[in-house]
Amino acid sequence: MTSPAPSAGLSLRREAETAARALPPLLLAAEQLAATVQMGGHGRRRAGPGEEFWQYRPAHSGDEARFVDWRRSARSDVQFVRDREWQLAQSAHIWVDDGASMRFSGAPEGRAARPQKAERARLLALALAVLMIRAGERVGLTGPLAPPRPGRAQLMVLAAQLAAAQGMADYSTPDVTAIGPQARAVFLSDFMGDLGALEAALGALAGRGVSGVMLQILDPVEEDFPFDGRTIFESVGGTLSFETRKAGDLRARYRDRLAERRARLAGLAQAAGWQFSTHHTGAPAQGALLWLWAALERGAR
Repeated sequence: MTSPAPSAGLSLRREAETAARALPPLLLAAEQLAATVQMGGHGRRRAGPGEEFWQYRPAHSGDEARFVDWRRSARSDVQFVRDREWQLAQSAHIWVDDGASMRFSGAPEGRAARPQKAERARLLALALAVLMIRAGERVGLTGPLAPPRPGRAQLMVLAAQLAAAQGMADYSTPDVTAIGPQARAVFLSDFMGDLGALEAALGALAGRGVSGVMLQILDPVEEDFPFDGRTIFESVGGTLSFETRKAGDLRARYRDRLAERRARLAGLAQAAGWQFSTHHTGAPAQGALLWLWAALERGAR
């Protein structure tokens, strides 16, 4: 076995140090964001298998005698059963698009910066993971590197993976091969890439009984198309370039195409039994996180 060249070792060390410095701020920001929308003990407030007491209810025909609370029943003419709160741990897989297109921010220079789409997606993904792990669920990423696991230690794993993810291609699609039957999935992306690949992934997951949500994350510039006159458009990855002298003339067609893509995304989600929404990086992250949390709750019922 040969030792790595000194320059390679130094480069690897610098990359590791950079990743380590990125972890605490990302996780801290995610926990702060999660705290703003934390609701109750956790999000599975209904009867089912578990250890925590939920409520008393009158006994019904078919209830086993071992579930009757005789001390509570002695104070009434009615027999009462102790319902336990549903605590069946579920597996959730989160995909954060690491394509180069996600590293776009249209914030004008000299003004308050908007985050890149990737930064907002990572923050939302980790904050959602905080909420779900607090709810006793197993959370991981799509793909084999971070399978779903419970506990706070898993948050550090997820933060490390999210901080390091940076694809070279302009667009990416989720790897869904590791998502098992009856799991749940969350896709965070601008969905500007090949929708055929996304459709195939959703079809495969629907066949396994996987429910989920899709959140499209866009910069306000991508929604409004505020360009006029001579403009050069370049992809973040540098693979595409287009120049026009009358950018304003493209506005109506661009917005029509964006609306068509969004309608198709909504249709793909509906066909798979998923939920879909759009979030802009110029808006507070709390609204998007609240929607994700509530959408997963609706899908779990």
